[in-house]
Amino acid sequence: MNKTAILVVSHSKTLALGVKEVASQMARSPDSVWAVGGTEDGGIGTNAPAIRDALEEALQAASEVVVLMDLGSAYLNTVTAIEMLDAPLRERVIMADAPLVEGAVLAVVAAASGDNAADVRARAEEARDMHKLT
Repeated sequence: MNKTAILVVSHSKTLALGVKEVASQMARSPDSVWAVGGTEDGGIGTNAPAIRDALEEALQAASEVVVLMDLGSAYLNTVTAIEMLDAPLRERVIMADAPLVEGAVLAVVAAASGDNAADVRARAEEARDMHKLT
């Protein structure tokens, strides 16, 4: 069992899976990254029950989950999804305030190194200070 899993939440299923693909390349254990995105009918948006289901699946494989989200309503639906979990599971989930792609890559590297969720979140949030141009 991986100690910390990563869940990528996006308005686009394609984007979520793409971020998972990129981030998974950095992990020793690619099965530590989950992705969820889009609406039930395949449109753009987020879905709290789908996020909850992904969290429950990740929590079966890991002791903790760090969630990275793309836009505002992804955050709102993630909060709702966490509230839908049983209390003991809610305590094992934290959200990171980080850029989606860069944060996911840093989070996966930290998780693969055995860091706990708080440290994985901190690493993901370091991506806010990454500059692509000097």
